[in-house]
Amino acid sequence: MNTAYLDCFSGISGDMLLGALLDAGMPEAELRKTIAALNIPGCTVEISRVKENALAAVRVQIKTTDRQPHRRLGDIENIITTADLAPPVRQKVLEVFHCLAAAEAAVHGCTIEEVHFHEVGAVDALADIVGAVQGFHYLGLTAVSCSPLPMPRGWVSCEHGELPLPAPAACRLLQGKQVYGVDLEQELVTPTGAALIHVLAGSFGPMPPLCIERIGYGAGTGKRRDGRPNLLRLILGTAQQVDEAQQVEVIETALDDWNPETWPHVAQQLFKGGALDVLLIPGQMKKGRPGFLLKIICEPVHALTVKQVLLSETTAIGLRFHTEQRMTLPREIVTVRTGFGPVRAKKIITPNGTVITPEFEECRRIAEKQKIPIREVYNEVTRCAKTAL
Repeated sequence: MNTAYLDCFSGISGDMLLGALLDAGMPEAELRKTIAALNIPGCTVEISRVKENALAAVRVQIKTTDRQPHRRLGDIENIITTADLAPPVRQKVLEVFHCLAAAEAAVHGCTIEEVHFHEVGAVDALADIVGAVQGFHYLGLTAVSCSPLPMPRGWVSCEHGELPLPAPAACRLLQGKQVYGVDLEQELVTPTGAALIHVLAGSFGPMPPLCIERIGYGAGTGKRRDGRPNLLRLILGTAQQVDEAQQVEVIETALDDWNPETWPHVAQQLFKGGALDVLLIPGQMKKGRPGFLLKIICEPVHALTVKQVLLSETTAIGLRFHTEQRMTLPREIVTVRTGFGPVRAKKIITPNGTVITPEFEECRRIAEKQKIPIREVYNEVTRCAKTAL
């Protein structure tokens, strides 16, 4: 288990990430020990099990009995460097705070040394950042990706007065990341949450191929005004290496004046042009005539060539196309030793285990050579593949 996916359907904050990490397997004792290493007087950790819209989750709240001062970056660095933390954790934590300082300095027009950490410098933010980084370190998560983030509207009250949402510092930290707007006047992505994913997440987008092993839910302190659960979902698993493109272009056209006898040639030309898959579907057209729907999947880089083949080799005078995400299982070509000799087959890694399936062209070649039914070849390859596995 080395991969984490942050499913931020309700955004992200430091305390939500802490709760999700605890729910996914980080021991409570590990978090308490990490917070205690900061040596901040009067700091306590409250952990509770809650339900949001019938979904069980963990809520973490950092409480202090002493009034905390505003801190500059140097003060934060002193706390972190003197704390008993593993060197990789200390380095990541300092990186998160440096990113926060740079974002705050950019939006307020000052240097990072002049930045006063108000909200983000409070004890709860210190604990959230240090605890989250320690959680990823403890669980051995080396590959982290994040879903697109929801961007609400409205205003948030802070030390500087009323500021527009998304918070300017959070907006700055999310430059270059995938986001989308939501019609909600409530903060969903805090500067602390934005800084954590800015440093920890290596990619943004749909969930990568992985075998899911654990799922954790972290609850925010407030309620969403639209009634949806204010949760962060953390999905942990083992990455499944896939060499294929996971973003493809789907091209299609409908024809009712085309001779389908040419389809084998057209399909061959489409594959030569870079098509990953081609599909011919019979149907009934708008005037009652029988027709066909041609659907082709290809990588975006080959889309123009595929379109030119369709417009040249068929009677199509127009095409529809759009980009889609896909998820494919890792697979490779292997050799299976059978009674007919070595046979090429396809090895596929599925969530339920590894399977080996016969390749049609190989089975047909052997059937023709041996002058036997092709199903006998399939049965032999399948039997030997099970033995090999």
